[in-house]
Amino acid sequence: MNKIIFHIDVNSAFLSWEAVYRLTHKGGKLDLRTIPSAVGGDAALRHGIILAKSISAKRYGVKTGEAIWEAKRKCPGLVLVPPNYGLYERCSAAFMKILKDYSDAVEQYSIDEAFVDMSASCHLFGTPEETAARIKERIYETLGFTVNVGISDNKLLAKMASDFQKPDRVHTLYPEEIKEKMWPLPVSDLFFVGRATAKRLFSVGIRTIGELAAADPQWIRRMLKKHGEVIWGFANGIDFSPVFMEPEANKGYGNSTTTPYDVTDTETADKVLLALSETVAARLRTDQVRAEVVSVGIRYWDFSYVSHQKTLYNATDLTSEIYQAACGLFRESWNGEPVRHLGVHTSGIKAGAAYRQSSLFDQADCEKISRLDGTIDDIRNRFGMDAVKRAVFLGGAIDHMSGGISREKRTVDYDKAEIQ
Repeated sequence: MNKIIFHIDVNSAFLSWEAVYRLTHKGGKLDLRTIPSAVGGDAALRHGIILAKSISAKRYGVKTGEAIWEAKRKCPGLVLVPPNYGLYERCSAAFMKILKDYSDAVEQYSIDEAFVDMSASCHLFGTPEETAARIKERIYETLGFTVNVGISDNKLLAKMASDFQKPDRVHTLYPEEIKEKMWPLPVSDLFFVGRATAKRLFSVGIRTIGELAAADPQWIRRMLKKHGEVIWGFANGIDFSPVFMEPEANKGYGNSTTTPYDVTDTETADKVLLALSETVAARLRTDQVRAEVVSVGIRYWDFSYVSHQKTLYNATDLTSEIYQAACGLFRESWNGEPVRHLGVHTSGIKAGAAYRQSSLFDQADCEKISRLDGTIDDIRNRFGMDAVKRAVFLGGAIDHMSGGISREKRTVDYDKAEIQ
């Protein structure tokens, strides 16, 4: 049986979801999607970047990920609305629910996109193109937002197809269409080719996906190692990855946060690292895994970045052990310059029953600490994450459970918002 894979991507997801909610639930008259507008963080809290923008804003050169002040300079009349991740999670769930009406094999790739293996069910609804159009229209009629659908016989080509002309379109990219539709595109448009890789390829005269596809794969591998082999295969439309019905196990757990002010002393840095360690360790315990490697990332006031990692004596899910490792790594890495962003990340994930290699230098009762961490998790899960808070965070500006989606981004007070 020939594979039929769809990649379905919400057009300007956060902005679309915000626009639909304001129109249908808050009495809004102005559709944010029809004007230069964007969803962005709070510049006062130093989370001031563009998270999603309208097509009108894109025409002014506004880009996702750029600073709000840069976007405002390009488009002085830009309408900016705050993010509401609680709303976006609900919209995403409704979107995924519709997709599962068409196939059992749905892989949620991100909050606003999914792969759907239609190989076994597409014949129930029509041709692949007819089925894609049917899904697209149902999403719009039911939920009010538009999507792009890419169709092919593998995930890579389906994803590339969905990125063709937007919004509200269905595109195909079958192997026989690669030469015409994909090879003329800039190599930077190829999935898995980031800025650094694109720059490297440009430097050796490879500017289009077709030129990469025609290059000697051994030469590309020598230049870009294993990554070069992967993107050469992608340029030729090669991808054997299946649609995963269940999410793959995490290979790492981490959180980071932009601090409300520059950190210039180790005492404040320790508080931020403790807050991040709390959230990272809680996620490890929820998934019943432990981490063998801890790393700390530091972004300075000038946006330069450094990271440092260490392998632990024992894989752990204890907040205290991750925190102690993070503090040590920070002290080894920090150059004394003001810090605006910190991250704690873990890797070397171990599943299964926990065991520890004994050491002559063990001073803590790890079993007792583990039970205490678990009890705190239970209390927070039942009564909210603020039910238990370490005394060191009382009265301070550092959130005791930092990282991930900050609490000010999880909801919006629409009674105070200016809804046109």
